Amino acid sequence: MSHPALLLLRALRYFDEIPALEPDQLDWLLLEDSMTKRFEQQGKKVTITLIQEGFVTPDAVADELPLLPKEARYWLREILLCADGEPWLAGRTVVPESTLTGPEMALQQMGKTPLGRYLFTSSELTRDFIEIGHEAGLLGRRSRLRLSGKPLMLTELFLPASPLY
Repeated sequence: MSHPALLLLRALRYFDEIPALEPDQLDWLLLEDSMTKRFEQQGKKVTITLIQEGFVTPDAVADELPLLPKEARYWLREILLCADGEPWLAGRTVVPESTLTGPEMALQQMGKTPLGRYLFTSSELTRDFIEIGHEAGLLGRRSRLRLSGKPLMLTELFLPASPLY
């Protein structure tokens, strides 16, 4: 199962450097904290529509492979983050199987819980980079995060209803 927003997310083209955008847009795109929390600060009830969650082979995550360790399987989670029921963001998380040890095994049990509620409560979270991308007039970003030094990729596409626009 897929969703049209996730097709656009996978098609994102990334800028070589931070583009000249409106300061408010850059504020959203370069946010280091939880996007879930930021949406809630807008006075919205944040919910998840789960599109896909489970182990996949490397061919299903080909775009992320150059930025992650080579493994036989990856945990893939694709969602729509909704504010008061309206989709504001499409998200894709790719986690190498070797990351899913110890407390990080919880990443497999997220279900309809926003990823930010887990990630940003960890004192062991670091971010290697944020890259800004664009596709079909929409903006997005991807980051390589590390939990206890173990990598995962998070890609987010801001949908037309989001306050980014």
